[in-house]
Amino acid sequence: MTLTSGTKLGPYEIVSPLGAGGMGEVYRAKDTRLDRTVAVKVLPAHLSSDPELKLRMEREAKAISALQHANICTLYDIGTQDGTNFLVMEYLEGQTLNSHAALLQRHARRQETADGARRPAG
Repeated sequence: MTLTSGTKLGPYEIVSPLGAGGMGEVYRAKDTRLDRTVAVKVLPAHLSSDPELKLRMEREAKAISALQHANICTLYDIGTQDGTNFLVMEYLEGQTLNSHAALLQRHARRQETADGARRPAG
C-alpha cells in the first residue's frame, strides 16, 4: 500500500515516502495536533491480514516504547485506520544507515590506500 501526500491516518498527514522494507513502508508526516514532523511506519495491507505479523508489529512497538536512548527514536503512537496498522515515531534528520555505511567503506578504502603508499618498498 503506497500512501500519497495528503493521506491522513488519524491526526497524521502523509507528506512524502522515506523508505520501505520487509515489515513496512515509512513516511514523513505531519502531526496536525502538535504541529510537528513525525515518521509513520505502515504495515502493508497484504501483511495486515496476517495476525502473526500484526502481533509482531505490536511487539516491536512495545519494545521501542520501553527503550530510552539518544540513538533510538522515540515511539509516539500506534494506531489502526481502515485496516491500516501504523506506528508513529520521532522523525530524525540525517542520512540512511546504508549511505552512512557506504561512506565508512569509502573512508576505510582511502585509509588503506594511504597506508600502503606510506609503507617502504621492500
